[in-house]
Amino acid sequence: MRVLVIGATGNVGTGLLRHLAADPSVSEVVAASRRDPGRLPGGARWRRLDLRGPLPPDLLRGVDAVVNLAWLMQPTRAPRTTWAVNVEGTARLLEQVRDSDATVLVQASSVGAYSARTDPSPVREAWPTHGVATSAYSREKAYVERLLDRLERDRRDLRVVRMRPAFTFQAPAAVQQRRLFAGPLVPGGLLARVRLPVVPVPRDLLFQAVHTDDVATAYHAAVVRDGAHGAYNIAAGEVLDGGALASLVGGRAVDLPQPFVRSALHAAWSAHLTPASPGLLDLLLSVPVMSTVRAREDLGWRPQWSAAEAVTSMLRGLRSGRGEATPPLDPATSGPARSEEFRIAFGDLP
Repeated sequence: MRVLVIGATGNVGTGLLRHLAADPSVSEVVAASRRDPGRLPGGARWRRLDLRGPLPPDLLRGVDAVVNLAWLMQPTRAPRTTWAVNVEGTARLLEQVRDSDATVLVQASSVGAYSARTDPSPVREAWPTHGVATSAYSREKAYVERLLDRLERDRRDLRVVRMRPAFTFQAPAAVQQRRLFAGPLVPGGLLARVRLPVVPVPRDLLFQAVHTDDVATAYHAAVVRDGAHGAYNIAAGEVLDGGALASLVGGRAVDLPQPFVRSALHAAWSAHLTPASPGLLDLLLSVPVMSTVRAREDLGWRPQWSAAEAVTSMLRGLRSGRGEATPPLDPATSGPARSEEFRIAFGDLP
């Protein structure tokens, strides 16, 4: 099997490359990304690809399986820019997949594609994917779900898989995630001044997390298992709330009214103090709790990390400032890690 992984140098892609390299049924892996990553995990062959423009006509020549992980999270202040890549670029790719000889497409969707939860009960993959209207990320993920619907109608012989992971963490991606969601003030100068004996959290915060290694395992199974098709929820077993999140950094949660938190974030975002938009907060506070029964039954998937361990891994990565050599995960592309200041803020994590 010859596999093309698009967006292969990011958080999930680097782990997936290692899994594919260790699989004897995979004869070649081509890793596509905008920037030259240098040496790739597993010896994959690199190919330059930018979804913002026309795709090379030979991109899928000889390819059996396509995994699309490419996604532009920023700039949240320029939704036309993210739409051009995440929706229009994906649409061009899916058109090329439709007209190719590929037999498998595995597309990165997200818990963010789902409509808002109505209660804490776990939902299966049939839960509506209309997204959260105020979040550009969610709207784009929901739109891509509709593109996949059309592709399934046009290519009934194509095995289309939609992966919907929870918030995905690992130590090497921590500096990148800090840059994308927190900006230069966290955990640098801001946290260096406070030890956080109490942790302010939005009221009714409820979310799932999963370690990147476990997500990569699920993607690998989706590629190589002939029976895998449709959508799969991917999340560690337990659900985290504000109290659990605060305990991971040794503090005590203090609930804040959601409107207050949103107003504060809107002010910081408007002042360009943080890249995280109020829409991302709306999404965080709306995502449903996902059932992972289908992934366990169809993919034989079992998470090896708990949700708390995944979050703690990310916190350790922030403290150390270490990443990986690929451009998205390289600390040199993410601004100062300020690891000593993070240690002052949080102390030594277990």
